[in-house]
Amino acid sequence: MGRRLRTVGVVPLALLPFALLGCGLGGDDKADGGPTRVPVQEAATKARERVQAYLDAMAAKDPAAGRNQLCATMQAGFDAAATGPNGDFADHFKVPATTITDIRTGAKGQEVSTTVTVSVGAKKATRSLLFTVTRDGADWCIAGEEPGGHTPVPSVTP
Repeated sequence: MGRRLRTVGVVPLALLPFALLGCGLGGDDKADGGPTRVPVQEAATKARERVQAYLDAMAAKDPAAGRNQLCATMQAGFDAAATGPNGDFADHFKVPATTITDIRTGAKGQEVSTTVTVSVGAKKATRSLLFTVTRDGADWCIAGEEPGGHTPVPSVTP
């Protein structure tokens, strides 16, 4: 009886490595279409590209180009507000200057801090906006926009 019990316990342990391979551990995630880990530098670059494209679309008053930078979950809200009186693409706003000031990893994706200068007639105002950029399948998109942002991390020179 003792030998049979030991054999029953050894078989599941021997099969464990094969079961883990089926869960993606030890396998090549790219080959099976599963999720892949993105290097921090690539994530920051993709986030910068998406936000810069959105800011450029704001300056050009091109809502379609701006909408293309957004995740699908944000597009309905964008369609309802983008060209409204306080929307990013409102006709009476001009966007003479935009700057990306900081990019860092946050809880929901890459957080891209910006400053946007908006003018209406002779009046100008500069505001901080924080964009959250995330990966959606194989592509990147803006998943959030809110007032505020991060203070840039001071660079350290040796």
